[in-house]
Amino acid sequence: MVTRKQVLFLLLFVLFIAEDTILPQLIPSAWQMRISANLVYIVILFFAVYHHRHTALVLGILFGLLHDVVFYGEMIGPYGFSMGLSAYMMGLIFQAPRAPMPIMVSVVLLGSLLNDTMLFFLYKLFQLNHVTFDWALIEYMIPNLFVHFVFTLIIYVPLRKQLEKIGTPKSKADEAS
Repeated sequence: MVTRKQVLFLLLFVLFIAEDTILPQLIPSAWQMRISANLVYIVILFFAVYHHRHTALVLGILFGLLHDVVFYGEMIGPYGFSMGLSAYMMGLIFQAPRAPMPIMVSVVLLGSLLNDTMLFFLYKLFQLNHVTFDWALIEYMIPNLFVHFVFTLIIYVPLRKQLEKIGTPKSKADEAS
């Protein structure tokens, strides 16, 4: 029998695949180089707030390393580090089992900005990035925040309900059926 945790983990893989196959079809060609929405990271932030920050840390590291290997081959580790650490920090700050939509949208926007900022400065540290932070903020961080905002609004209710069901213990009546 497939559990909810396995289904949500499968959802992360489907979103990972959709980031490179379906999302580029939806984004106008003029914006292709500016928007690189990280849909998996948004779901990981939901795990950080509604489930547990340690789960979000592990998922952030795993899927971040997968991002490093598949999409960004210049260095192995920056995405794993930044996704894991920023998801953990967001879960530490905003741990709330029933966070309302405005708080969750704030978590996603702050977490996405933190993730992109950490990546920017990691690439700047290793001299792979030769642009200013102002340029990066305007050219790709803010457009990504807009896409993350829209995606959060779309998945908020169904994903929150699924994560709340994972967190609630089963009653004796549920186990008998």
